[in-house]
Amino acid sequence: MRKTIEIINLFWSTSLAAELEYRWNFVIASLTSFLNLAGSIFSLFLFYRTGYHFANWSWPQAMLVLSFFILLQGISSTFFEPNLNRIVTQVQKGTLDYVLLKPISSQFWLSFRVISIWGLPDLLFAFLVMFYAGRQLHLAWQNYLLALLPILSSCLILYSIWFLLATTSIWFVKINNVTEVLRGFLQAGRYPVSAYPAMYRIFFTFVVPVAFLTTVPAQTILGRVSPELVIGSCLLAIVLPLVANFFWRYAMRFYTSASS
Repeated sequence: MRKTIEIINLFWSTSLAAELEYRWNFVIASLTSFLNLAGSIFSLFLFYRTGYHFANWSWPQAMLVLSFFILLQGISSTFFEPNLNRIVTQVQKGTLDYVLLKPISSQFWLSFRVISIWGLPDLLFAFLVMFYAGRQLHLAWQNYLLALLPILSSCLILYSIWFLLATTSIWFVKINNVTEVLRGFLQAGRYPVSAYPAMYRIFFTFVVPVAFLTTVPAQTILGRVSPELVIGSCLLAIVLPLVANFFWRYAMRFYTSASS
């Protein structure tokens, strides 16, 4: 564990040093995050301005779901996107060969090599919206603690799905559009899953588990989540990373490198 922490510290310190060479990009990223936040709130406002409510979701409760969506968006921009999207590029250019030759787990290297500061504004805005909604709902700090496990589960689920899709580049090479499709599906997480028709709710729960990413953490913090959803979220967070690791090791049997 100590060696792992030291390696991550080395990875991230060098990555941050490189990122900070372009500090104006952080200003642009902050402005982009703010505009995205304003657009998300406005789209939600369009539903609630006439007194309409998503089933069993008031305005501050829906804002709570939106805060978890922005939080995952920030985590993705900070940790997942700069790493997992590079897998496709490394397969295309053949630089994955150098990763496989290193005396370290290739999945670990590909998943944690880079960190980006451009997702930090999303993280800040997510907490601001979350605490705004929590104040409107009179939530105690204990409620926020209850959401830690579902959020961790959400991160593991999202990472695993993203890594599974990136791994398919071993066979199909150019799959950039597939990850964009995933990002499109994840946009559904900005609203409570009950906002969608029954067939869509089934799809966003059992096919693309968007419900476990944002709605379940919001229900947990509100204290009205069912035990089945919590158990399902935890099971997915355990099983999917194992599946992703197995699938990666299986895919390596078919990797022939760029020079062969």
